[in-house]
Amino acid sequence: MLQTESPLVTVDWLYKHLEAENLVILDATIPKFVRTSIEDNLGYIPNSLFFDIKKKFSNISADFPNTIPTSKQFQSEARELGINSNSCIIVYDAHGIYSSPRAWWLFKYFGHTNIAVLDGGLPEWMSKKYATQKKYSSPQAKGDFIADIKEELFTNFSGVNRFSKIEDTLIFDARSFERFRGEVPEPRKGLRSGIIPNSVNLPYTKLLNGHTLKSEEELKSVFETFANNRERFVFSCGSGVTACNLALGASVVGYKNLVVYDGSWTEYGTLTPIPMETSNWNKDELMAYILLYAAHSDFKENNHERNVIISKVDMQTFQKVHDEFSQDNDFQSIQKILASIETHKYSSEKIDEILADIKGLFFADSDFDIKEHSMLLFLKRILK
Repeated sequence: MLQTESPLVTVDWLYKHLEAENLVILDATIPKFVRTSIEDNLGYIPNSLFFDIKKKFSNISADFPNTIPTSKQFQSEARELGINSNSCIIVYDAHGIYSSPRAWWLFKYFGHTNIAVLDGGLPEWMSKKYATQKKYSSPQAKGDFIADIKEELFTNFSGVNRFSKIEDTLIFDARSFERFRGEVPEPRKGLRSGIIPNSVNLPYTKLLNGHTLKSEEELKSVFETFANNRERFVFSCGSGVTACNLALGASVVGYKNLVVYDGSWTEYGTLTPIPMETSNWNKDELMAYILLYAAHSDFKENNHERNVIISKVDMQTFQKVHDEFSQDNDFQSIQKILASIETHKYSSEKIDEILADIKGLFFADSDFDIKEHSMLLFLKRILK
């Protein structure tokens, strides 16, 4: 019987063993942000069966995408693919290495260890000019696969919160640098940007050379940059797919005690409130910022208003705060103001003084208009 000895096999290895009696080849392709072989019908590796992560091997009634299915569901769907307890499973995808590690990790979670990811997937297979077929194959018979859950391989929201506070555990985030830093919005509509506390960024693409995984030596170097003798790695991403790519890379290197956060940022960002913006302002800087915010009730400050603000603080403070204010959106401004008011523990009397200064700012040009009146009422409501 064919047995895998590594979490990763080459296309040459697969080609050599295509006729093995217990071999099962699964195409676990899901759409990325490009067209896929499923859409283009470029072909499939001979004897491929479709491992449908989205519709059959996820809990489609869950609140978040790609959630682990129940043991009963996974076992039933695996049997429908003809998978037996002694099957040697090789999983690939049309992108190279993108979604195939998710299928690999799911099988490990449900107790099947005779499984490996095809290094380079379909692109690598085709680069060797190995034959393909135009349609998926059909299972020969129903399998006898039995699910045996290994709970330690996945964690959830409460688990990742606990791991983020444990010194010997390191959380890796497989999203791009830009998403990790909040420089671009999350692809999922309505999902806020942010990071899990105490996590580090390792985009899954950093483990690849083109569409194949980097060498074991290169992977070891990547992980050692962060590891610092940590005993456990937890992997997260956007929705739990590419986190498994990091788990694959770490497994190839030989790391143990690996955990994937199933909900990943989609769950974490949904279930945690947006953190309060903070700023280390002194009282003069806070005053300048509040007055600038008020002055922008009509989206700009005029010379009269500038002069009032500068009369309250020195020019250096004004310029410093003005530069910061110019970079903040409205939500950030409110959060910073409220946090600083709390930090300085202003009394009700002190807040009244601030509101009086704001009103004086508005009267600087002898024209207290409706926008300024609305802004004064708004600030009075949130500050008091």
